Amino acid sequence: MDSNAWRQFCMVREGFRKLTESLDRELPYLKTMQQEMVNLRSGSGSGYSIERPVVYNHALDEVRQDDDLKLILVADNPGRREQENGHYLVGPSGKIAEKFFHDNPHLGIDFRKNVIILNKTPIHTPRTVELRTLGKIDTGGIDKAHSEAFENAFLRSQRAMAVLLLQLHTALSGTPVPVWIIGYSEMKKNGVFETYTKTLQDIYQNEPERKEEILLFRHFSMNQFKIDFNRQAIPPETPGETLDRIGRAYRKRILGW
Repeated sequence: MDSNAWRQFCMVREGFRKLTESLDRELPYLKTMQQEMVNLRSGSGSGYSIERPVVYNHALDEVRQDDDLKLILVADNPGRREQENGHYLVGPSGKIAEKFFHDNPHLGIDFRKNVIILNKTPIHTPRTVELRTLGKIDTGGIDKAHSEAFENAFLRSQRAMAVLLLQLHTALSGTPVPVWIIGYSEMKKNGVFETYTKTLQDIYQNEPERKEEILLFRHFSMNQFKIDFNRQAIPPETPGETLDRIGRAYRKRILGW
């Protein structure tokens, strides 16, 4: 990154940090709700302990100006492993992603060195779909006002993360860096991340070149990404060509361009 790109990157990183801090302040009861959700899912009440209700990706603090950044990857939200250690995509899905890039060296991407990872929201849940019900968890002290406050904060977090993506995308535009958005199913109408989708459509409408650099894919979880990649591969396409074709098709389906 040149000095201007590095300065912009640092501003985006600080904006991300401030977002997570503000969400923590707005939702002081969030940890209680998440812990109750974990305990209910465990059946015995012995689920894991919530360490970070809202998770900033500390891997961004390890980025240096001379790093070779080749990809921005957007996942869903922090799961168990992510909230435990404050880094994104470090659980089972992250391992699958890392293996995919390792097994496809022609892409020229080291998942842990060349990829910046964001999420559609930094709010933790055991499973992404549980974001639908997190604000309704009955802990014996969560009232309607708290539930509404969570919903407002959750939607605000999606809008903010979409804006941070564009800012980061813009910061790295000197050396074009593509964007992979992983997990498009909940970006559809009435999906958990519908607000994220609408925000992207709005803020990218006057960004014709950067719009073309966005690709959408299935989740890494349950090996969906690789299964879909293998199913749709058409010889003699290169892996990069196959990914470009798949990502554009899903982008058209979800974002309309």
